Amino acid sequence: MGSSNIRDVLTSFNPTLDLFAISIGEGRIKIWDTAKGQLQTEFADISSTETSIFAKQERGHLSMDYTCMKWLSLEKKKKRKLGGSLLVLGTGGGDVVALDVSAGQLKWRANDSHPGGVSAVSFPVSGSRIYSGGVDGMVCEIDSMSGNVLNKFSASSRPISSLAVSPDGKTIATAAGQLKVFNCANRKKLQKFSGHPGAVRCMVFSEDGKYVLSSATGERYVAIWKIDGSKNKSSSALLAMDHPAVYLDCRCVDSGNADNSGLSVLAITETGVCYFWHGKTIDELRNSKPTKISVLFDEGAVQKNKGAVPNVFAAKLQNVSEPACGHLFLAYGLLIKPTFEKVLVHSGTDVDLNVSQDGILLPIGQPHGSKKASVDQSRVTALDRANTENVLLPVPKMFDLIDEKSESKTLTSKDRNELDPVTLSMEDKLRSLGILGDNKLSSKKGDKMLKGINLDKITPNKKMKATISSMEPSDAFKLLKGLVDAWQSRSQSCKIVLPWICCVLVYHNDYVRSQEPKLLDNLYKVAKSKVPAMNSLLQLSGRLQLMSALIDKGLNKKDYVLESDDGENESEDEDVDEVVYGVDDEDSDMSSEGDE
Repeated sequence: MGSSNIRDVLTSFNPTLDLFAISIGEGRIKIWDTAKGQLQTEFADISSTETSIFAKQERGHLSMDYTCMKWLSLEKKKKRKLGGSLLVLGTGGGDVVALDVSAGQLKWRANDSHPGGVSAVSFPVSGSRIYSGGVDGMVCEIDSMSGNVLNKFSASSRPISSLAVSPDGKTIATAAGQLKVFNCANRKKLQKFSGHPGAVRCMVFSEDGKYVLSSATGERYVAIWKIDGSKNKSSSALLAMDHPAVYLDCRCVDSGNADNSGLSVLAITETGVCYFWHGKTIDELRNSKPTKISVLFDEGAVQKNKGAVPNVFAAKLQNVSEPACGHLFLAYGLLIKPTFEKVLVHSGTDVDLNVSQDGILLPIGQPHGSKKASVDQSRVTALDRANTENVLLPVPKMFDLIDEKSESKTLTSKDRNELDPVTLSMEDKLRSLGILGDNKLSSKKGDKMLKGINLDKITPNKKMKATISSMEPSDAFKLLKGLVDAWQSRSQSCKIVLPWICCVLVYHNDYVRSQEPKLLDNLYKVAKSKVPAMNSLLQLSGRLQLMSALIDKGLNKKDYVLESDDGENESEDEDVDEVVYGVDDEDSDMSSEGDE
């Protein structure tokens, strides 16, 4: 059976459930429209708000380390009105970031809120304040509109692994070896629990604020803790699962007894299975049979999708109706093309979901009316427009228009093997593929204008200055025009061309201005126009490198599968599934030491 693990995937629905945010660990955040099932927008690089290439760039999108994500609903906003919510994220660098998704921009950033990294963010229903916990054991109170840190207090001497705020905003619970409940107003500790042996991964308050639900790494259960101010350190109930949970949600159940109200609990495990429990009282909840919601798949589809297993990776418990029915809003299928659906579940009755193959990446290995269509097993086609957002279509031939001549350029397999993908820059890669012009001008006119200047390598400054200073002004002017043409056509590397242009302007500026004053203006406009394009080019370069790495990873995995298939032919008793897909080690480091 194919392996599946979503413990590193960050997901969040917006308050009205019409938008869905997901990040799978490569520093990119995708926003999906749940009604249309289409990709609406994408945040690929929010490390800096500066647009100039001369500004300090901290990190690219591939190195952004998001650790937590949650959608905040702002106060006094009409339902489903754009701009009424913010997407709040924590980073491994210790920053708390808020994105205005409707405007497509960074709202604010609280820099260095937690040295060592942010582990969790939470807020009350009103959304006026945001609370964050980090590796430093501190809890920060942040203004949701400005991003200013209002208060900060120490909750533990150990790193905080999870944090939750009650819906009314009066209490806050932290997990750092022990579960502690604090008063948000005076920051006094109200109650302490024995906690979990491992690091708590997810934690949530009940709607009435009387219970806290938590689940830790490596623990296959959900613990329910009653907030009553007593000295009892044990949990009220434990709900068992087959695998550890990565997400929790709950709703209160009115049983007619305010002191012993029940709960409906939702949990998603790291293997992509959703659990639902319902009980009118805590005792009934403890003894209830869970409802499992999972996605059906076959091994053939998994192999066609390069080992990707469809599963449930996000859910929201909307409401609970009688008798013991829960209305869930799910995001399931494949991470590259999720499916959104509202599902009605009954307590104790399992639900199997079917994922459609439409709109995902499928290999063209199936016959399409002729046998020739099944020859190429490595080609991939996209069947949904959402998968082609911001993607460049493949170009079969590229033409280098120099001196009004079209010359198609291709790269032989021998040349491809000689290229070093590590040391080769993206510009050189594009030149090797024929997308950019060659390093040598092909026209005689260009050679004459360059006056024998060698642009294949960097020239020392002394030699460059001696060459330019000894030239006649008219010859230097012609050289300048040739250098500018080479820079604009990208037939030469800018690292080599720009020093020559600068040197000509220093020694022959007066003559250039007397001959063609507009040349300097045009040169300035060209340089200025290239500045805003740098960020986009760097992002495109990062995406191309990421796609190349994923393709290489897929090819290596395919070769590994083929080797395992050969082993199966030799021995019928060998367990091929374990060899092919592997089993992730779910065990984690356990620590039972408490705070001092």
